[in-house]
Amino acid sequence: MKRYFSNWDNWLFKNRSAEKSINLFHCLNELDDHSLVEEVQQYLQFDNLNQSTLSSSQWSAVIFVLLTSVDDLDEFVLQKYNRSDDVLLKLLPVVAKSRTADLSFCKLSKKSCVALASVLSSNSSSLRELDLNWNKLGDSGVKLLSAGLENPLCKLETLRLRGCNLTDEGCEPLASALKLNPSHLRVLELSENKIGDSGVKLLSAALESPLCKLETLWLWDCNITKEGCAALVSSLKSNPSHLRVLYLSNNKIGDSGVKLLSAVLENPLCKLETLSWSGLGSATLCAQRILYAVYIHIRLRHCSFSRLRDCNITDEGCAALTAALKSNPSHLRELYLPGNDKIKTGCELLFALQHDKLYRLEDLR
Repeated sequence: MKRYFSNWDNWLFKNRSAEKSINLFHCLNELDDHSLVEEVQQYLQFDNLNQSTLSSSQWSAVIFVLLTSVDDLDEFVLQKYNRSDDVLLKLLPVVAKSRTADLSFCKLSKKSCVALASVLSSNSSSLRELDLNWNKLGDSGVKLLSAGLENPLCKLETLRLRGCNLTDEGCEPLASALKLNPSHLRVLELSENKIGDSGVKLLSAALESPLCKLETLWLWDCNITKEGCAALVSSLKSNPSHLRVLYLSNNKIGDSGVKLLSAVLENPLCKLETLSWSGLGSATLCAQRILYAVYIHIRLRHCSFSRLRDCNITDEGCAALTAALKSNPSHLRELYLPGNDKIKTGCELLFALQHDKLYRLEDLR
């Protein structure tokens, strides 16, 4: 029987599904025939698979080895094997059993999106983080992927689609998925896609729902103006309790967009902890300082320790810091401000608080 398996392995594995092939490897294992598996383990050990053309039986052995190794199922990285749609489809059972799948820079197309949607829709899938950065999926690919995202069985928490050639058209199925299945996705990365104001408006409509649990939204360099900023601010007012991190750098939101963001940050229900706004186009330095001052004011309500090294803070910023401490004197204990050479008299206000017994500030540098 062992010789039969050994001589006819290619015939046995030909045109069989991955699941059936894996079952055959279990049979081989019970018969103490480990030849194919050992061959693949050597390839895996030296990371040679990405340079190899494997037979169907060898690919089945790869799947078997990966599925029977607990350590390898924490994160699957497609680049270790081969960067193509065809290889991803072969290794789809491994993707489904992995908690994290790094498929970035792998030349994937919408062909892979159909398969990934099926993984996301599976009740047995372990996938929680999916990185598709820098694959030319386009709007049609994201539409196919969103069919899996909107499935109530989908438990994905992080989706990265940076530089995937999306436009506002691709935002529509994403927004629909967020509405239909709002309770799991926590991180959405859409940076360096030209989704524009219309795309942001679609996403903002989904963010307005109190059921939406999104905590981190990356919109770096997305062609957003004050119009898109207004939509985001509206969603933050409607649902202020979840979003913690918002990246808006390299968008031309201007002074009016900065002022809108400043207003929403003043809302005591707003939970934003990280806001990136560098490179806001026509926004004046004054407007950005206003936003920065309000942002620091909000951050200091909730923390006991703050480092603000080399942050271009001026006396105006120190005044905002002082106001924040006065409005909430019971938390901040340490405050470091090195490298802010534009501060002239502002530190005197802070030193005065340090010597006041009403405040808890113990260490000021």
